[in-house]
Amino acid sequence: MAAVAQCVRAALRPRYPLLSFSLRTSPRLLCVATQQKNSGQNLEEDQSQRQNEQRVEPSSVEKTLTEEKAKLEEQLKDVTDKYKRALADAENVRQRSQKLVEEAKLYGIQSFCKDLLEVADILEKATESVPKEEIKDENPHLKSLYEGLVMTESQIQKVFKKHGLLRLDPVGAKFDPYEHEALFHTPMEGKEPGTIALVSKIGYKLHGRTLRPALVGVVKDA
Repeated sequence: MAAVAQCVRAALRPRYPLLSFSLRTSPRLLCVATQQKNSGQNLEEDQSQRQNEQRVEPSSVEKTLTEEKAKLEEQLKDVTDKYKRALADAENVRQRSQKLVEEAKLYGIQSFCKDLLEVADILEKATESVPKEEIKDENPHLKSLYEGLVMTESQIQKVFKKHGLLRLDPVGAKFDPYEHEALFHTPMEGKEPGTIALVSKIGYKLHGRTLRPALVGVVKDA
């Protein structure tokens, strides 16, 4: 320690005689200066370490934030997909419900129409059963009855047509299993096989849907 003090005094004597004198008279000042120097170095090291830590910490925080961002984006994507699927399902349900409502409006009278068809069949048979040769002025009661039956039958067919119920009278048409029901098959000259030769009972369609198939006889190969 004494040797260090001597070296310092020797170095400072030419330029700082007073400082050299002070160091010579008070050796403790050298220790204090040395401690302050060491303290300054330690302070700089602490600051440098803190700066390094500050540099490291943001990088760790950024990594955490990036991971959280990726998770949130994945969750958002999943929720968006579920939301779109839910919208699509809701739209499908809405369309199906709307279709059911429309069909209910169109075909809700189906059972009622079937019951009325029996009435139409009776009117048709009653009209056909009246002998045409007897319908003359000499038989006014029969003539009036026949005309009333014809008018009633005509009116009921107008009502049917108004509500989408149409007759199927397919004589000469090609047999269609969706519209016709074959009662028998018979060969017939001059008729193409597979066509309808006879209609035993008139059929009906409600808004394009077969309500009652026509009962027919079909021509077959001889």
